[in-house]
Amino acid sequence: MYRILFALVLRHIDPERAHHLAFAAIRMLPVLRLRRLVARLAGPRTDQSVSALGLRFPTPFGVAAGFDKNATAILGLGALGFGHVEVGTVTAIAQPGNPRPRLFRLVPDRAIVNRMGFNNDGAASVAARVAAVRDAAARPVVGINIGKSRVVDVADAVEDYRASAREAAPVADYLVVNVSSPNTPRLRDLQTVQSLRPLLAAVRDEADGTPLLVKIAPDLADDDILAVADLVVELGLEGIVATNTTISRDGLVTDPATVAAAGAGGLSGHPLAARSLQVLRLLRAHVPPQLCLISVGGVETAQDVKDRLDAGATLVQGYSAFIYRGPLWARSINRGLDRLAAG
Repeated sequence: MYRILFALVLRHIDPERAHHLAFAAIRMLPVLRLRRLVARLAGPRTDQSVSALGLRFPTPFGVAAGFDKNATAILGLGALGFGHVEVGTVTAIAQPGNPRPRLFRLVPDRAIVNRMGFNNDGAASVAARVAAVRDAAARPVVGINIGKSRVVDVADAVEDYRASAREAAPVADYLVVNVSSPNTPRLRDLQTVQSLRPLLAAVRDEADGTPLLVKIAPDLADDDILAVADLVVELGLEGIVATNTTISRDGLVTDPATVAAAGAGGLSGHPLAARSLQVLRLLRAHVPPQLCLISVGGVETAQDVKDRLDAGATLVQGYSAFIYRGPLWARSINRGLDRLAAG
């Protein structure tokens, strides 16, 4: 049913407008007192639970950062079956993001190009919303993904990230340092170990015991990925999120004119799957077994999630396929994992 709706209606609506319409419906689930009913129908199975980061995740599958930027739909997303919700990316200073249009579908590739630019209400506002649902019954695990404010120079990034962590750490179940989005100028420069070491050390100290992970780009060379992994272990961080969106456009089947019209930005969805899985395997073979690896990029089906878990992922996240598969996507993942586990 959803695929018909998407083909006939949604794909013809501006992607960002369609996202806001869907988001409004998800946010209404708790307001209309439908959350428990929806959770009963779509929520995760308890036998899929995972222990990681000192937390219990009711399912290994969660929604990646970028979907709920301002922490306004945490309970609704949990009711739809996501075991954790990573909100953000948030910045210390609220910002509108890049000019529209900034979100584009590549339908034949089941992919998305975005150059949103960390549009968000600021770390303090987002932290207040997370705090408001911390005691809610059956809420999902909540991570907060933090990035650099656009108006802050890269040279001053450490203090900017510290300011976000100061707001987010007391209310988040875990924190993620995002230095890998292609949509903030020079942000990816912070992935070099020389730049990353003082930044992660400062955020770790500010986090004061809240589990801390770093999110990396798929476009890093393998040696650079391993250097970041070594730094994570050296600093005693709890994990790595792999991977963010890619600036590559290799191997797309969408008409080149459509790809060109979308322009610059991060590509996510199915075309990212192979590289994301490759990075996961590279990391798992290199880091200690207890280090948490959250795999994200090109995940669409329960088999995809199982493949990531089998390859060493602790948890798995998705985002782009939500647009193509609809509101029961997480439910289908969770039910599919049940079937695969039963043989």
